[in-house]
Formats: sequence, C-alpha cells, structure tokens
Amino acid sequence: MKQLPYTSIQYTKFSNHRWEKSSSGIITEASVGLSVNGESWLNFMCTPTQLEALAVGFLYNEGVIQTVDEVEVMRPCDNGDNLDVWLNHTVEKPAKWRRTSGCTGGVTSDEAQQRTLPLVTVEKTPIDVVLSSMDRLFENQELYREVRGVHCSILTDGEKILAQAEDIGRHNTLDKIAGISLLERIPPGKRMIVTTGRISSEMLQKAARMGAAILVSRTSPSSMSIELAEKFGITLIGYARRNQCNVYTHPERLTTPEEWALQAVEVSVQTSEV
Repeated sequence: MKQLPYTSIQYTKFSNHRWEKSSSGIITEASVGLSVNGESWLNFMCTPTQLEALAVGFLYNEGVIQTVDEVEVMRPCDNGDNLDVWLNHTVEKPAKWRRTSGCTGGVTSDEAQQRTLPLVTVEKTPIDVVLSSMDRLFENQELYREVRGVHCSILTDGEKILAQAEDIGRHNTLDKIAGISLLERIPPGKRMIVTTGRISSEMLQKAARMGAAILVSRTSPSSMSIELAEKFGITLIGYARRNQCNVYTHPERLTTPEEWALQAVEVSVQTSEV
C-alpha cells in the first residue's frame, strides 16, 4: 500500500483559556530503504513522495552514477518502504556513511565528502531575479500549505521552474531535484537552486554537483558551506526576502538595476558614435 505524504490526526488544543478537540494534517516521516544491485545500502528518513527521484538523485549526488542511463531497473516495493535499484554495472557500497547535519539525520559517504567538484563558471544574474525566485518558491509550496512542517526547493534558470520538491528533510529535496533532472533529462544550462532550508556543507555539495551557480535560502548558511561555496565558485545567499538578502560569496555574479541602466547608457553611446 502506497504511503501518503501526510495523515490526519486528532489532538487537544489550548486556546483562549480553554481546551478543545481539534484535528489537522501532519506531515509523514517514513523510513524508506534503498537497495542497489540487490544489496541493502541505507534507509532514507523522508516524506514518501517522488521516491524514484530521491533514489536516483541521491546516487547521482553521491557520485555513484553519472547519468540515468546507468539505471537498468528501478522498482519500489508495494508498501512503499523500499526502493530496489539495479544498475547496468557493478558498484561498491561505500564503506562508511557519515551522518550529516541535515534534517532527519541525513547521510553521505566519506567518498562523496572528499570528492573534488568542478568550479562553477561566472555568469551575471540580476539581483531582482534572485529575490523574485524566493517568491516563486513560496508560491509553489503545495504540501507546506496543506500541513506545514516541510521543506521546499526549486531548480530554476531564472525564468521558469525546472524542478521542484518538498520533503521533511531539506537535503532530500535536493536529491529529489537531482533525480527529477536526470529522469526528465533536463539539459545543462543556467541553474539556480532556491530552498527554504539552512545551507550546510552537504547542501552546498549537492548544489555544486548539479552545477548550480547560485544557491539561495530563506535562512542561514553554515561556516563550512561558505568555505565550500568560495572554493567552488558558487554565489551563496541567505536570508533572502522580497527586497533584501545576505550575499556570502561571489557577489560579483549579481547585478543591480543601476548597473543595468548604466549598461544601457553605454550601449546607447556606442551606437550613436557608430
């Protein structure tokens, strides 16, 4: 039987100096196993939606696979508590998993932590595009509007949303986005990730693995994520709101309306001289 992303519960509420019976939806936290080539690898603590994307994205972000073409068979169990992934090649199970600071106790392998990622190329992006993307994130929090208690992340090119995911674990949302990108064969290009979750080191590494030049959060980064963002050439932004944000690394990638106006004037002058 397929697990639902949330369930209805009854509880006792204290309000206005009195007790009353109430009910609401509560986000589901489920343990979903991952088996690779018939061998049990780990258990995700997650919201049981987009599980195929979660499995594929996790394997990609961990460097186990490079493309979705390496996945021969992917089969969720009938009760939704395990995902069997068979690859078209042998793969060695990581010898040691490291517990991360992610919600619900995320894990990553020592090999993934030590992997060297390519530097992200610098491409100018208007700051207004970055700030408006946070509004688009909030507009697309469908599960959050239903029950709260869940994180949301989107992958955007600055104009349209390429992929989105919600989960009780913030790190799971990025694995799901990576999986969606692979399964739907979203082509490489300009990429920005916007999330409700705190940016820790594993969040930054997942964003770098997906080639995101800009990583935006409504809350804070950690000290290690700032170090990694500087190293990988990622513009790391925290506390993003409608008209303000904190830029922790590579602010040179962002342009302001005043700079656009100046560029327009320069182009006009050059044209008139010709």
